[in-house]
This record gives sequence, C-alpha cells and structure tokens, in this order.
Amino acid sequence: MKKVTALFLAGMLAFGAAGCKKKEGGEAAPKAGGDTVKIGFLGALTGDVAMFGKPTLEGMKMAADEINAAGGINGKKIEIVEADNRGDKQEGASVTQKLISRDNVVAIVGDPTTGITKVAAPIAQKAGVVLLSAGATGPGVVENGDFIFRDTLLDSIAIPACIDFFATEMKYKKVAIVTSDNNDYSVGLSQTFRDAAKGKGIQIVADEKIKDGDKDFSAQITNIKAKKPDVILYSGYYTEGALIMKEARKQGLKVNMFGGDGLFSPKLIELGGDAVEGTMSALGFSPEQATPVTAKFIEAFKKKFNNAEPGLFDAQGYDAIMLLADAMKRANSIDPKLFKVSLAATKGFEGVSGTISMQASREPIKSPLALLEVKGGKFVLKKKVPVKMD
Repeated sequence: MKKVTALFLAGMLAFGAAGCKKKEGGEAAPKAGGDTVKIGFLGALTGDVAMFGKPTLEGMKMAADEINAAGGINGKKIEIVEADNRGDKQEGASVTQKLISRDNVVAIVGDPTTGITKVAAPIAQKAGVVLLSAGATGPGVVENGDFIFRDTLLDSIAIPACIDFFATEMKYKKVAIVTSDNNDYSVGLSQTFRDAAKGKGIQIVADEKIKDGDKDFSAQITNIKAKKPDVILYSGYYTEGALIMKEARKQGLKVNMFGGDGLFSPKLIELGGDAVEGTMSALGFSPEQATPVTAKFIEAFKKKFNNAEPGLFDAQGYDAIMLLADAMKRANSIDPKLFKVSLAATKGFEGVSGTISMQASREPIKSPLALLEVKGGKFVLKKKVPVKMD
C-alpha cells in the first residue's frame, strides 16, 4: 500500500511540474473551437483617448453584426469581447493578457494608439494571437512579429504625401514642429516629418517639446511666433492641439496647425472653438467623395446611429473585422497560425476606409490620403492627396 501511495504521489507531482513548466513557457495559442469566433477589442472607452476607442468598437460591432446576419465565418458567429484599458499602457497589457488567456480570442483589434499597441504586440506575438491595430500609425509596431498587423494609413506614407502637397500647392516653406515627448505616436510622427522634409524645400524653423497633459504653452508659442513659420506641425492628440492653437491666437499668431489622425476628433473643435479653424488632419478616410463601398457603409452607419456620420476610427474598426473575416474565409480556418498567412497576402481589399494591400512587412498601403480641414466648426475635405503605391 505504501508503494502504491508513493507511486501515486510521484505521478501527481510530475503532472503538476509539467503544468507549471508549460505556464512558465508562455501562454498557449487559443483553441479555435466552439460555435463562435471570439475577437477582442483593445482600446479606451473612458479617459482622454476614448474618442478613438469608442468609434473603433462601434465599427467593429457593426461589421460583426453584418457578417453574423450573413451566416458568420464558416458557420460560426463573431463575438466581440470588449474591455476598457482607459488609455493606460499597464492596463493595456493586462487587458491583452486577459483577452488571450481568459477569453480565448483568436484575434485582437487595437489599440487605436501607437503606445499601447507597442505594449500589446509582443504579448500577442508570444501567444500566437493575431493583433490588428485600427489606428496605430507610428513606428515600432509590426516589427514585433508575424502575428502583428494594422489597417491604418501609416505616417511614413501620409507625411511625405502631405509635404509634397504643402510644398507645391500651399507654398509652405517654413514649419514649426511641436512634439509631445511622452507620447510614442507624437515622437514618431515628428521624426517622420523631419526625415521626409529633407530635400523638399521645407525649412524647420522651430522644434518645440511639450508633454501630454500640459496646459500652458505660452513659452513654446512665443518661441514659434518669433520664427515666423507658415504652418505649425503638432504631432500629438487633439486636447493639447486645441490648447496650443488657443494660445497661438491669444498671441496673435495667425498660421494654422497641421497634424495626423490624432487631431481628428469633434473634441478638437469643442475644446478649441474658433482657434482651430483652418486646422488640418491627415488620415485615410473621408465621407466626402465616397466610393460605392464607402457610401454603402455611410448609409448603413447613419441608419444604425441616428443619422450620425462615421469618422475614421469607425471606418477602420469596421475594416479590421472585415479583413480578419476575409482572411479566415480564405484560409478556411479560424486558427491564427493559418489565417495570419491569408491576412498577410491581402491585396486590393476594398475597405470602407480605402483600398488596402498588405506589404511583405504586414504594413498596409492605402490610397488615397484625405486631408481634412476644420471649416465652419466641422471637419471637411480639403484635398484627396494621391499616395504612391508599391
């Protein structure tokens, strides 16, 4: 009896040791079984960047509803699993782990911001879960591995296109840059602009630093005003952008501001009022001059959301789910190891935010670029700028 007991205990200890060893080696890839396809949402529903997260989730849910109504993916319904990371990097990491280990998602859409996406990407890569950001435009995202993608127009593509337009049509010669140096997205966009401006006849006359959360920009604007720029490039988000322009107008500086999709929010206009009239935002979506695919999306969106007009993040959240569903159908599988190959091979996908083709780097090429301008208290299309396609 003692021998039997000893053998039993030895077996149990060996089993436990094996389980611990597996856990220490990293999370296993989620099981692709059951009656649903679980796709996680990674983004902020509260806090300063909720204006990016909320519409992304709206677009995701709208796409999932349409796919499910048409029979789902290979007979399986999409289930969107959501959580609020509050725009916090540490919470973003926790949510990513939860979506993978507890909710067993096969893919994650998000985060709309570059900083949190860079935190989540290595976690998803290690677990073998596809992560597709519908908003991160800065560098250092897809470099984390072959499970990491995005569907947004990249700064590295958008900024050179804008510079060509500014130099040739707007006749800008002198630019003042303002960077939020505790914001990965802002740091990356500013550097992209500096690099792209070389040889284009654009002179950077001021290069100021701020931080997200700052309220007083009087010193920076005083310095910029003395340099007499033609335009201010602010590479961060709408909250500080609105305050920067209010200070600029207070000091009598009449030039306008330009930035990426971080400026694209009704909150910019709400916070900045008349001071942000003329502010330009470069992004990969505009409801004006819509393609038939985009026009159909806009009509359905207005019907669903009480005649509200969709924005960039609604469109890119919608496209993210449609891209994942398309890849799963072409792979005839919801196993991330298989459908990531199909997703990487995507060419000429007619999204509502533009035609999308994945490069070998899993970075999207999208065309055209929409340059929007605040005019009469709302964003309107200033110019559709051609984007060079590989």
